[in-house]
Amino acid sequence: MKLLQCILTENDCYKTNRTIRPKGVMVHSTGANNPNLRRYVQPVASTPGRDELLATLGVNSNANHWNRPGLDVCVHGFVGRLADGTTAAVQTLPWDHRGWHAGTGASGKSANNTHISFEMCEDGLTDPAYFRQAYRTAAELTAMLCAQYGLDPAEDGVVICHQDGYRRGVASNHGDIYNWFPRFGLDMNDFRAEVVRIMSGESEEEDEMVYYKNLTDVPEYYRDAVEKAVDKGALNGTGAGELNLSEDLCRTLTVLDRLGKLD
Repeated sequence: MKLLQCILTENDCYKTNRTIRPKGVMVHSTGANNPNLRRYVQPVASTPGRDELLATLGVNSNANHWNRPGLDVCVHGFVGRLADGTTAAVQTLPWDHRGWHAGTGASGKSANNTHISFEMCEDGLTDPAYFRQAYRTAAELTAMLCAQYGLDPAEDGVVICHQDGYRRGVASNHGDIYNWFPRFGLDMNDFRAEVVRIMSGESEEEDEMVYYKNLTDVPEYYRDAVEKAVDKGALNGTGAGELNLSEDLCRTLTVLDRLGKLD
C-alpha cells in the first residue's frame, strides 16, 4: 500500500481540534463517478512538501476539494487514483481526530465519536481492475489502523461501512458500500475477512481476485451454476450483459448448485 499524507488543515473539522479514542474503522465510498484523489485532496500553501504532493495527486482545477472551510464533512483518509493512474491511500486527518463522516444514528449516537473513517473514491462501478486495486488498498489501510490501535477486525462493530453504521443506529442512512462491493460478489464480511488475512500475514499482494466480465468469460465448470443464478434473477450484473463475477462467487454458486439450491 502506498500511503501519503495531506492533512486537511483548512477544513472546519480539523480546526475543531477534537480527538477520539479509536474503537473501529468505518469504510465509506464517495457516491460519485470520479476515482481521482485530486477531486477531494489538495495541499494548501502551508502543507509540507506541497509541490511534490500536488504533482503526485494532480491539480483540482475546479477547487471543489475538501481542504477548505465551509464544508460539513471530513474523513481521516481517501483511497483512489493518483495522477499517474496508480491507486494509493492518503491520510487527511490525524487518526485520533474526531471526523465528520457518519452523522447521527437512530440511537442518538454517532460513529464520529468512535471510528476512524476513510472514503473509497468510486468510479463507474464496472471496472474490475480498479475495484481490485481500491479494495486491496482499503483492506491494507484498515489492517494498518487495526494493528496501530490494537483493534480486532473480526470483533462485532469494529470494521463497518456507512450502511452498517446506519443499521447499528450510529450513522445516517447512506447505502455505501453496498452499492459497490456486491457488484463484484463481495460484502463487508469478505472485507473483514481480508483484513484479518492481511494482519495474519496470510494474504499476499500478488494474490489478486479473478473476475469474469461476461458469462462467456466464466469457465465452463462454473457456467451452469452462474446461468441458473442469472435466470432466477439472483445475478443482475451491471447491465449490457456485464456480470463482473468474482471467482469466489462462482465457486459458491457451483457448490449451491451441486446441493440443488439453484434448481
